[in-house]
Amino acid sequence: MRILITNDDGVHAHGLKVLERIARKLGDEVFVVAPESDQSGVAHSLSLNNPMRLREVGQRHFAVQGTPTDCVIMGVRRLLADAPPDLILSGVNRGQNIAEDVTYSGTIAAAMEGALLGVPSIALSQCYGGARDKVEWDCAETLGPQIVERILAAGVPEGMLVNVNFPACSAAKATGIAVTRQGRRDSELMQIEERRDGRGIPYYWLKFTRGGFEAEIGSDIEALAANKVSITPLSLNLTDEATRARYAAVFASG
Repeated sequence: MRILITNDDGVHAHGLKVLERIARKLGDEVFVVAPESDQSGVAHSLSLNNPMRLREVGQRHFAVQGTPTDCVIMGVRRLLADAPPDLILSGVNRGQNIAEDVTYSGTIAAAMEGALLGVPSIALSQCYGGARDKVEWDCAETLGPQIVERILAAGVPEGMLVNVNFPACSAAKATGIAVTRQGRRDSELMQIEERRDGRGIPYYWLKFTRGGFEAEIGSDIEALAANKVSITPLSLNLTDEATRARYAAVFASG
């Protein structure tokens, strides 16, 4: 199997090394095409106003001065143009990508681009409960290969991608696997924090807050809270069919 892997944390991220080890248990041709630097939160953006620089950093390892989406396009349309990949894996992200995270995540966006290009694509993220340097990578690395294999055996439909999140615990403490829906957190999640530079001039940081909320039954949030691996199929078609039908009835009358 020919596998293209990428991420949004950058070509030197630890999670990318974990993903490469996962990929090598699935196929013998693994190509790494990842951003030169951290691209977290860039979502599905493209480098339209800047050139993309490509740098070979090792055998079948490439760094792209661009976004995760750029990396997938570079991999499929340029580096592997002679024989497209059979699978695209994105991650393993440092931190969860659930609920509204999926609209911001470069990890998810890379898998979206893969799906748009017609390649089965899976995003993988490892949750952590405390400090960023205390991540239980063992959970993703141990459970990842069998989960990806089972997803591929079940099939990834055209126009779909799969979002996998591993709980913030060791693989031994994971309590199972849940096929989930995208959850929703409190709308107060995103805040603006004001600071002052050395001359007293204000500048601003985006700030995340984690208020109290109830996890919906069957959601990715609920699964991770129960130390389960969350598997969420996502569709590229964002149309809400129920509202479309309702609006069609409203506007049919003129």
